[in-house]
Amino acid sequence: MFCKNCGQPIGENQAICLNCGVKAGDGTTFCANCGNPVQPGAEVCMSCGVAVKNVKPLAGQDKLVMILICFFIGGFGVHNFMMGETKKGIVKIVATFCCGLGGILALIDLIKIATDKYEVDPEKLF
Repeated sequence: MFCKNCGQPIGENQAICLNCGVKAGDGTTFCANCGNPVQPGAEVCMSCGVAVKNVKPLAGQDKLVMILICFFIGGFGVHNFMMGETKKGIVKIVATFCCGLGGILALIDLIKIATDKYEVDPEKLF
């Protein structure tokens, strides 16, 4: 395994790269499989052929817009639908209408979005 920020080898269980200090898995400059440089925006490493996961923060949506939508109508999961997280959006709608918990889940998302800790994952439910 290699650091995606500097290309140096890192251990499988390491939390950060000891060379550059970046969290393991963060970065888009180098391939995590072979450590060779990756072209900006590439979907596949041209050296080893492994798919490169390029994550766009908030699925390319504007942070301020997502904060406002999450604050005002987040209990209905609108911000989740906008970021392509359909399952999460449906869970929030059901949670809002059944027991009123959608607002609490939206508040958690709001804090994560504001602190840049939100990770867009269409397969995740919570």
